[in-house]
Amino acid sequence: MIAPQPITRLDDLVFDNRFIQELPADPENTNKRRQVYDACYSYVAPTPVAQPQCVAYSREVAELLDLAPSVCESDDFIEIFAGNRLSSGMAAYATCYGGHQFGNWAGQLGDGRAINLGEVINRRGKRWALQLKGAGPTPYSRNADGLAVLRSSVREFLCSEAMYHLGVPTTRALSVLLTGESVVRDMFYDGNPKAEPGAVVCRVAPSFTRFGHFQIFTARQDLKLLKQLIDYTIRTDFPELSVPGPNDSSVSLYLAWFAEVCRRTADMVVHWQRVGFVHGVMNTDNMSILGLTIDYGPYGWLEDFDLNWTPNTTDASERRYRYGNQPSIALWNLGQLANAIYPLLEEPNLAALQAALNTYKETFEQGWQAMMADKLGLQAFKPATDHDLCTDLFMLLQSVETDMTIFYRQLATINLDTGLADAQLMAPLAAAYYVPEQLTVAYQTQLCAWLRRYILRVLADAVPDETRRKRMNAVNPKYVLRNYLAQLAIDQAEQHDFTMVNELLELLRHPYDEQPDKAAFAAKRPDWARQRAGCSMLSCSS
Repeated sequence: MIAPQPITRLDDLVFDNRFIQELPADPENTNKRRQVYDACYSYVAPTPVAQPQCVAYSREVAELLDLAPSVCESDDFIEIFAGNRLSSGMAAYATCYGGHQFGNWAGQLGDGRAINLGEVINRRGKRWALQLKGAGPTPYSRNADGLAVLRSSVREFLCSEAMYHLGVPTTRALSVLLTGESVVRDMFYDGNPKAEPGAVVCRVAPSFTRFGHFQIFTARQDLKLLKQLIDYTIRTDFPELSVPGPNDSSVSLYLAWFAEVCRRTADMVVHWQRVGFVHGVMNTDNMSILGLTIDYGPYGWLEDFDLNWTPNTTDASERRYRYGNQPSIALWNLGQLANAIYPLLEEPNLAALQAALNTYKETFEQGWQAMMADKLGLQAFKPATDHDLCTDLFMLLQSVETDMTIFYRQLATINLDTGLADAQLMAPLAAAYYVPEQLTVAYQTQLCAWLRRYILRVLADAVPDETRRKRMNAVNPKYVLRNYLAQLAIDQAEQHDFTMVNELLELLRHPYDEQPDKAAFAAKRPDWARQRAGCSMLSCSS
């Protein structure tokens, strides 16, 4: 097959904008904050900015859109993806949705600082929605300004692309641009606001539809629009489900759709747990019906393994969205989606809805077991022995400060000889520990006992050691977007030096490769980053 020729003008992108063509619009066109009823979206234009400048763009995402590199390096690209003009076929709008925030119903939320540019159909027939984040206020901005700052925009851009290359289901990011204007933010809501550089990210996904898009219509008892949105979503985003069998009803179709959402969500969270990603704010309005990681706000990467860690200072007291709680929160959120679609089902289908919800538990458990077998280099997960093996490992990892990424990567290198002395056996893991003084004799004895159990378990598979190592290195990354690395890139970008942003973008394209000249980026978090804002703690402010 001959590859399609790249597009050399943004005005040649092909938009079909099915969302706004098939769903009802807000009849009011004024861009003022308000409750929007009887509509799925409101037309709204991005706010022009003074002096936009490109910080970075993703060549892989450009290729998804068939864009030639020359387009992405043009002034026209900067003008369009900063929000200063729309290209041919674009139609700017913000969508209406609600959601549960930290477990409480928050009512109407909506795209408060996200403005959709439309849906591109690339030359392979694939649909990609384009969305600007930080391009100005919308009717859903509530008391906010609809803008974004450079620090959060760089973090979203880099993490979107890093997650994709790690194999984690995610939205993508085409570009991050400076606006040339300042935005005032109080980073930790502690009465210390300051002006920061403004920025805009162009996000890309097959769809940005969230659980909250359905919740808002159920909360308002607008079942007609709820049904219209679900039918549209299945038809557009789940076409494999949209042709009913001879005995199918709309109810059976909705149940099949919900079960598929549960499966995709479970798969996503398994991947989060695999790489040590903590979303930070798993509100229902931040959950994609496609099972994509969406809304990179106060996220963080586990450095020292801690099931109770969350990067979000807003969640510091309850830790609702901590690393170890992400699987159960995803289930809770799916329960809220189930509540939202329940009015469209007939009463006897409550059991069927619960059965569909159980798909999440089944998929997650199977996925988690397969994932842990891969991380440990095992042929398959054997519950009789491997549940305890994993539980005991997590206890060891959490009892002293242990770098999760380094530990698993180095575990692949250990010598499979149970007769080695303790010091020799654990030597390959030394780089994973932050505080050597924590490695007491008692701890070392426990660790080496676990390592010998692990070795015997590996040997029982009778798999060549080289095969084990390759299997482990394929799922245990060498490089992740460590919190302090992102902050260093932000520090430089705020001084108009975008070198490190682009260096990290290139590094994270190959997270499982050794990249010897980049080994410094795989090092443990330095002590200076232990308590620094942006490295160990973040907030929803951006």
